[in-house]
Amino acid sequence: MKQSLRCLPLAPPRATSPPDGFTAASAAPSRREAELTRNSPVWLLLRLGLILTTVLILGVFLVLPLVVVFAEAFRQGWYVYCAAISNPEALAAVRLSLSVTTLCVAINTAFGLSAAWCLSKYRFFGRNALINLIDLPLSISPVVVGLLLILVYGQHGWLGAILERWGVRVIFAFPGIVLATAFVTLPLVVREVKTLMETEGSEEEEAARLLGANGWQIFYHVTLPKIRWALLYGVILCTARSLGEFGAVSVVSGHIRGFTVTLPLYVELLYSEYQFSAAFAVASLLTGVGLVTLVVKTVWQHRINRKLNRGQDCLSEEVSFPCVSK
Repeated sequence: MKQSLRCLPLAPPRATSPPDGFTAASAAPSRREAELTRNSPVWLLLRLGLILTTVLILGVFLVLPLVVVFAEAFRQGWYVYCAAISNPEALAAVRLSLSVTTLCVAINTAFGLSAAWCLSKYRFFGRNALINLIDLPLSISPVVVGLLLILVYGQHGWLGAILERWGVRVIFAFPGIVLATAFVTLPLVVREVKTLMETEGSEEEEAARLLGANGWQIFYHVTLPKIRWALLYGVILCTARSLGEFGAVSVVSGHIRGFTVTLPLYVELLYSEYQFSAAFAVASLLTGVGLVTLVVKTVWQHRINRKLNRGQDCLSEEVSFPCVSK
């Protein structure tokens, strides 16, 4: 028997009757009462108080310290400022911080992409435990992280003695600083990329696989363009956190000037030696990097949110017309 398909339009929404006793006249007073409540002097004073409290807290705890850093850095003049940041020890700290940051960003980017792909595309036993394990550095004090690294990679640690025999020194050297910073910044890229991967879904990857694309082609041509903004956002967060890490690096570095002293440690050393102008001058470099990172992060976060909102709008505008057989 031949069957013909006929597309039926969606049924109009069914009118729902209001509850008993509900009329437009009865709803009008409640709206007027709500408007009067919002415009009452008590409500206006409460709103004004909350706004002023928020502005005061932000000014005291955020804006004022930033102003003090730059004011103290330039208080003795431009010449003293340039002399402080061009000091050989300061330049060595800058080079060390940039080297550590570059390696940590590369390590965490590679790990973040792999872990985010695995956690968002597959469901397996122990997945939740792995997610919690990745988030572990966010709940542990950086000082405790440094002590754990000394326990494992120190001269008398579990692996330190073996590495010393091979001539590899981890603690109080460059590898220890990289390990401490990479551990602290481990979850940043994973969390940003994983969230967007789960939001985007895997339909396009499955379509590309059906068309014959291999894994690398799927990742480079399909997945990477969708997650590029989240990836850059995670890289920015990782960069800022790596440059400003103090606690874990302070424990494993040994404070050897010119060799294992990063910018935050160098600021602390200068301040403890009562070289306040030089300390604030070097601190202004970190503050400037933080402000630039914040601006870039805000711009990219706005682009990510706009992309997600555009995708949700497209999904909400899709209309399906079910076909039935007759």
